Amino acid sequence: MNEAPAPIQENRSVRSARFQNHLHRFKNQLRRRWWVVPLAVLAALGIQAYRLSTAPPAFISIGRMIVNFKVTTTTGTGNTFTEEWSQFLGTQGTLMKSPLVLQRAVERVRSLKPDLKQVRVDMQPSVLPKTTIFFLQATGEEQEYTTAYLQACMEEYIILKKEMRGTASESTLSGIMAELARMDKDLRRGEDELLAFQSSNSVVILEEVGSTAAKRLGELTSDQARLQSELQLLKSLSLEQNLERQKSGGTRSGGDKPEDSGSALNTLVGTDADYMKIKQEIQLLKYSQKDAAEFLRPKHPKMIELQERITQKEKLLDIFKDQSREQLGSRQSSIVLQIESLEKGIAECQTRSLDVSRKMAEYQKIKANNTRLQGLYDRLQATMQTLATDRDISPETVTILEPASPARASTDSAVRSLLIAGVVGLVLALALILLLDRFDDRLTSFTDLQDIFDEPVLAQVPREIILNQTGKLDLIHPEDDRHAFAEAYRNLRSSLLYMGENGKLPKLLLVTSSIPGEGKSVTAANLAITLAEAGARVLLVDGDLRKGTLHEYYGKSAAPGLTEILAREADWKAVAHSTNTPNLSIITRGRAARNPSELFLGLTTKSLLGELNAYYDLVLMDSAPVMAADDVATLAPLADGVVFVIRANFTSARIARAALDLLYQRRVNILGLTLNAVAADSSEYYYYKYKSYYTDSPKRAK
Repeated sequence: MNEAPAPIQENRSVRSARFQNHLHRFKNQLRRRWWVVPLAVLAALGIQAYRLSTAPPAFISIGRMIVNFKVTTTTGTGNTFTEEWSQFLGTQGTLMKSPLVLQRAVERVRSLKPDLKQVRVDMQPSVLPKTTIFFLQATGEEQEYTTAYLQACMEEYIILKKEMRGTASESTLSGIMAELARMDKDLRRGEDELLAFQSSNSVVILEEVGSTAAKRLGELTSDQARLQSELQLLKSLSLEQNLERQKSGGTRSGGDKPEDSGSALNTLVGTDADYMKIKQEIQLLKYSQKDAAEFLRPKHPKMIELQERITQKEKLLDIFKDQSREQLGSRQSSIVLQIESLEKGIAECQTRSLDVSRKMAEYQKIKANNTRLQGLYDRLQATMQTLATDRDISPETVTILEPASPARASTDSAVRSLLIAGVVGLVLALALILLLDRFDDRLTSFTDLQDIFDEPVLAQVPREIILNQTGKLDLIHPEDDRHAFAEAYRNLRSSLLYMGENGKLPKLLLVTSSIPGEGKSVTAANLAITLAEAGARVLLVDGDLRKGTLHEYYGKSAAPGLTEILAREADWKAVAHSTNTPNLSIITRGRAARNPSELFLGLTTKSLLGELNAYYDLVLMDSAPVMAADDVATLAPLADGVVFVIRANFTSARIARAALDLLYQRRVNILGLTLNAVAADSSEYYYYKYKSYYTDSPKRAK
């Protein structure tokens, strides 16, 4: 039980890693497409600025209205009618900006100030927090018209409330009175139904009949169960068992009284004492016969007399048995008849009980319906009284607290609209970058590899941007200060070493990738150096016969090389060059070949690889990208294992998956993946970042 939280902790770790990975991917997208953010913000600001410059000037007028407390009236029945403030305030705000109020305000301004130019005015009501005060703001193009329009809206709203109150009260009262008249008819009809039922059915008698029928039904059911038990007992027990049971007093299991079963047994055998006496005499005679047989012969007169007496007693016993069987059959027949009679009585009682229950249910239904109608009738009467009272004593719900102020030019709205436009542009830019990241399937981190691929990740190589004079990365060397870069290839070497059985690497390794530019040649060259530094005799072969570049890293000429060896124009021992790294030799690609696949399919290739495997401890081959040429698909099946290189933020997951599937179709042994050019600031890359561990003196480090 102590290990139960482990899966939860693991799931949390996975979720955290994925979140960090998504965050890192977004940061990479933002770093690559940073120009989208200022461009979107500037575009949004420009569009809004243009709209503001072309829009007519805006003037703002404000006013306030307050909600007075509404009188509540309590009727004699205890019903209190109030309004929910939250719903009430929302309703009033919607009513203030309704088309009816706005149209009336326009007509009011036209009639009171016909000289003012009519323009479009936007009026927005709102409720001040924790108050019942309405704040109204009108925005328009004409200063005087905006003020007059807001004042007209407030006044027309109050007039409309008065009209609605009067109309609503009158229509509501009329509706309630009509409903009361209809319900009065229903009540009278229900009372007539109740009287008609009571005249033909006495409720008291029905209740007594129902109680008596239920009691009688219980008694009959109990007698039926007792007789059925007695019948089953008589059928299940033999004659001897019945007599023995009678002798023992007729005791039954289940708590029944002895006389309940003894009555049947006494009826079955009335002379059980004589029966048991004869049975005992037969046993005594048999014992006497057995004792006499030890001294007398079978035909001795005494023995014959004993046998005759035993035979006589047994015949008498058979007579008693026959009588008992007849009595048993008679008793069973009698019980069957009693059970049939009881079943008829039970059926009659059930019919009578159902009839009484139906009539009582009908009575209760009529009575409940009358009670419900009476309750509704009373509530409607109370409501009508309350409405009549409210109509006479309720004041206006909303009054003007502050009239419309003189309209002033709006300046805050322009600044606010520009800020909103800038925020909208920023949000749209970030959303666009997120959308681009969703469609961008380039692999960026270790978590991406784990989520998409089933192959193990052998190593993560950090990105290095310092190039030499030839425009290429320098290979690792003993005095290399690129500690994280060098340790990553040593980690790759260790991963391969401990994947083999008993710590032995496959003899022939092949390094490839899906497309050009992923760093497979650098990976192959540096991996060969780390393997040679471990003491193995390593041969690095450039198997990319089209555009192999390994000779440039080691300062060698491209030809002669592997092309000449496969074409049988040169011997491999003469072509293999030593390098500055001890135990490491290299065979360059040779001249560019137009048909590498045909060269690899020849018998020379298998023969050459066999000789190289016999001479060197390890043979490491660089090859062409899988999706660029068919060379690697032909060469890879000859290797003992393949290391597949993926470049972070460059390789498409879809293309890498297609390349791996193509290798699997050729039955290639994929040892694992190497993630190349990983960003050192990635949240998932935390290897070999402690430079002081490599540069400090042993004493200080200690």
